[in-house]
Amino acid sequence: QILQIPSHTCHPDLSSTMMFRSAFFATLFATASAFAPSLHTDTAVHQRNTALNVAIDTSDIKNGLTVEIDGEPYKVLNFSIMKQARGAAKTTIKFKNLMRGNTIENTYRSGEKFETAMIEKNPAQYTYSDEVGNYFFMDSESFEEVMVEANLIEDVAKWIIEGMECNLIYFKGKVIEVMVPSPYVYEVVETEPSLKGSTVNAHTKPATLPAGAVVTIPGFIDQGTMIKVDTAKGEYLERA
Repeated sequence: QILQIPSHTCHPDLSSTMMFRSAFFATLFATASAFAPSLHTDTAVHQRNTALNVAIDTSDIKNGLTVEIDGEPYKVLNFSIMKQARGAAKTTIKFKNLMRGNTIENTYRSGEKFETAMIEKNPAQYTYSDEVGNYFFMDSESFEEVMVEANLIEDVAKWIIEGMECNLIYFKGKVIEVMVPSPYVYEVVETEPSLKGSTVNAHTKPATLPAGAVVTIPGFIDQGTMIKVDTAKGEYLERA
């Protein structure tokens, strides 16, 4: 709380100095607040995030990172580092072009530079798909309908169910990827009858989820059971 001092007790120069300092610190705190991380710890699916262009090199490469090459976004699928007895190490990186859908694999010398892609991540709720496989989402903030072409969603379509909150990834104003939440709770819609007896813990079986994904589950899980699944790895985690 700022102590209020009657104006007639302040020297004119002192009053001006105090006013300047107050304005300066108010501006400073407002600027800092704009760049401070949010205190909310909810999942990223409920926040709009923008990743800026940042210069990196081969030591910064990691799976899932999106970089810009020749004006297009490429996502790192996997990479390997080959150390040499003489000379610098080399890094082989497999990328997926998020606009065209094709993959490429290149080898780079240690320390070669890249630039991360400037992408925006917007939360949106899946509503329906049409007869040709395009998916439609409702932006969680603007409530506008967003169409995502079938070829952009084919890798994750098996996880997406009605009402699911996803993240739409934008590059230069166009959706290039859909990210599904992980972990996520699904109902087992089809599986073999559960086994009783001493072998139940060792037995596993396939289970079909509502959107078509198939995961391996323990033998004691019944049809209709709600389970938690790691959608990134396609693995059963536990009963929900």
